[in-house]
Amino acid sequence: MMQNRIENLLTDYAHCIDDERYEAWPEFFTEACLYQIISRDNHRAGRPAGFVFCDSRGMLRDRIASMRRANIYEPHSYRHIISATSIEKLPDGAYAAKTSYVVVRIMHDGAQDIFSTGCYLDEIVESDGRLMFRKRIVVCDASRIDSLLVIPL
Repeated sequence: MMQNRIENLLTDYAHCIDDERYEAWPEFFTEACLYQIISRDNHRAGRPAGFVFCDSRGMLRDRIASMRRANIYEPHSYRHIISATSIEKLPDGAYAAKTSYVVVRIMHDGAQDIFSTGCYLDEIVESDGRLMFRKRIVVCDASRIDSLLVIPL
């Protein structure tokens, strides 16, 4: 059933990030894709300005390479909590999905805090029997991020 397959994709995505397998993260996306992190206010108002904008798998790989080699940030990791997903079949055969999330940030000293809440708005396609994100818009409830947004949400 497609609902289960999509929920498995979302769970695998969250585990990839939570398990710090960042180099595998871009493989959840099609070559030509959209990954955007944007505030709820900007998204609702139709303003394109956001925190992150990538429009290819290559840009996603560059984000990870930058994170590993160039960015200076306090070491931390994430733990995702995701809700059940609502899906809808699109006219082109892809699926639209909406899933709420909470991301807890765990600092190197063990301190934990809620880093981000919001929802994922996805377009998911099947390629060679595998589901992938054609579009993932991360709509954050807050209009600010309190530190460098280096790890993907």
